[in-house]
Amino acid sequence: MNPAELNIFSSRLNAVCEEMGLVLRNSAFSPNIRDRLDFSCAVFDSQGELCAQAAHIPVHLGSMAYAMRDIVAGIDWRAGDQVMLNDPFLGGTHLPDVTVIAPVFCDERLIAFVVNRAHHADIGAASPGSMPISSRLDEEGVVIEPVHLLRDDVFVGDVLDRVTQQTRNRAESRGDFSAQVAANRAGARRLQGLISGYGSAAFVAGIQALNDYAERLARASLAEIPAGRYSFTDFLDDDGQGNRDIPIKVTLIVSGAGIVADFDGTAAQVDGNVNCPLAVAAAAVYYVFRCLMPAQMPACAGAFRPISLSAPGGCLLNARKPAAVAAGNVETSTRVVDVVLGALAEALPERIPAASHGSMNNLAMGSATPGAAWDYYETIGGGMGAGPAGGGLSGVQTHMTNTLNTPVEVLESRFPLRVERYALRGASGGEGRRRGGDGLVREYRFLSAAHFTLLTERRGHAPWGVQDGGAGMVGRNLLNGELLPSKCEGNLAAGDRLRIETPGGGGCGSPLNEKS
Repeated sequence: MNPAELNIFSSRLNAVCEEMGLVLRNSAFSPNIRDRLDFSCAVFDSQGELCAQAAHIPVHLGSMAYAMRDIVAGIDWRAGDQVMLNDPFLGGTHLPDVTVIAPVFCDERLIAFVVNRAHHADIGAASPGSMPISSRLDEEGVVIEPVHLLRDDVFVGDVLDRVTQQTRNRAESRGDFSAQVAANRAGARRLQGLISGYGSAAFVAGIQALNDYAERLARASLAEIPAGRYSFTDFLDDDGQGNRDIPIKVTLIVSGAGIVADFDGTAAQVDGNVNCPLAVAAAAVYYVFRCLMPAQMPACAGAFRPISLSAPGGCLLNARKPAAVAAGNVETSTRVVDVVLGALAEALPERIPAASHGSMNNLAMGSATPGAAWDYYETIGGGMGAGPAGGGLSGVQTHMTNTLNTPVEVLESRFPLRVERYALRGASGGEGRRRGGDGLVREYRFLSAAHFTLLTERRGHAPWGVQDGGAGMVGRNLLNGELLPSKCEGNLAAGDRLRIETPGGGGCGSPLNEKS
């Protein structure tokens, strides 16, 4: 393929992923998927190497790119199959993220896979929202090892029933799984048409050419980083089980051969749920370096060939089963981004921004008693870190998540609560020649008894600035005006008010430095 043909080929692959996302969104039942867009779609080749992805959730997509080869290698695939899984130690991230994989055959030859991953606000944990203050994986919900959900395009026995019967709202849960199946069916049809149009051999050759092109672009981009070793350490506030100030350390080893991210010196896995599998850490590393690459970079495996990582087995970022991981996917992945950016700030001071708010500010909630079952989960934005090119944005999602907020009207019409306040948290961004973005204030008043869980970070360790810029303000969680820990759960009575104040981003440059 010439450059123009390769660009068209890449765009057509991306369009398959985008269409899958539209089908999933429009078919889903839950606000978490339909309104917040907490899902991701991608295409992989027959070996499980990433070919294309939509601009969905970085932590979903990067972890799939890292783990899919091992997942697909162990399964006997037939046309019409769909396999689902969520086991973090067999290719998943955390239990609410359920992955559904479908093979794409052409002339009886396995050519590719279409894949989607969606966050289910109820995956069977004891607490509503399925993001508990856990200490073991089995406390976080139903663990699904890779299993055929469909064979020959027909649902297999009671596989789906065994999962949905452990949820509070079975109809909604089943609807979301059906939406994932529908998205893969749509993607497989569209991809089969694309493969038939090119011919199998030309399609496979096109994937190879795309990966080779992406690798050339990646190596050219990463060559701008001076060779050397760059280290940085940052901390998680706590794990919800009494362990505090948990270090994450990275050393970036930059050479002509590529980049190694070495996490030796990171804390051992902990009792709480901020552990994560290595695939989640890989997603964060891939994301940071992808941000340094040009906009035309194809989202395929070739882009990541020059990058490798290592983490000691049994550490926080390479935890062993049955470690709890619910917050590792959302909070620890975000801190991995911070430490990689912190190390790069030494190598590329004129390109790297300050730390952003550094937490997905996770809130899970639902009915406290059976009979009026409801579950809801959301992440809340904060302040973006300022950088050499400009100040940080306010009230946005950053880095490893890319979800929307659920509209207030949807929340209040679906659930027994009111959003009393939703506003920017003024002056929470770090000072500097360029200020960090401000966080958010989101306050809920509950109309009936409920249960809540908070998994948040940057309540103790502030988002750092760069080039003498100030730190962003730490976040706060309050119940009826009383300060709550960063990770906690409890029961709410009618009339209670839960208020989340999210962190601001770090500033860039000394406030006294008047240079532009």
